[in-house]
Amino acid sequence: MEEIKIGENTFYVGDDLNNPQAEITYFPRGKDVIVIDHTYVSPELRGKGIALKLLTKVVEYARKEHLKIIPLCSYASKVMRFNDEYKDVLK
Repeated sequence: MEEIKIGENTFYVGDDLNNPQAEITYFPRGKDVIVIDHTYVSPELRGKGIALKLLTKVVEYARKEHLKIIPLCSYASKVMRFNDEYKDVLK
């Protein structure tokens, strides 16, 4: 199981934040919205559900901080817009 770590405006997998094996990044827009702008999973980790685990971490963070999410990245947009479980955080 890959450990998900926290960086500044990112959740990632790997030992090096500057060269992660997988990551999801976001940035604040205003005081109560974050924008997910990038999701990446290296070829060796693909197919293991890592991207969904990273997205789940961002959603948990948003819920805890009472934030809404704009999923700009194609992966996050696809997952969040077609699953009712994310309606509460989707902007």
